Amino acid sequence: METSNTPRTVLGAWRIIEKELWDREAIDLMGPAVMEFGRDETGLFRFIAVEGGMDCRHEQRDGRPHVEFSWEGDDDGDPAHGRGWAALADDGSLHGRIYFHMGDDSDFRAVRADVQGPASARSP
Repeated sequence: METSNTPRTVLGAWRIIEKELWDREAIDLMGPAVMEFGRDETGLFRFIAVEGGMDCRHEQRDGRPHVEFSWEGDDDGDPAHGRGWAALADDGSLHGRIYFHMGDDSDFRAVRADVQGPASARSP
């Protein structure tokens, strides 16, 4: 359950803990599955063998923080792109859906993360 100390924003790092089409072992194939949303309307994510950069638009929907994004990156070395959305749930978790252009789409659930995300992993 969300507490008064829980930030009411989607900004920051999130640990993806559930995906509709894949189990936990699969989503953590290349390291912890994460999403990061920055204040500059950009973000990054990683799950399975997919990594992507996001172009984000933050807003409120039904009184809750919500973000819509387009993304581009790679899926096991092959170019990939798509779109998605995420919203803050009552319990403080993040719920959303990610779409691959002309391919799969999947719901996900994430919790606030203390793990090193894809932005840190790309730094020299």
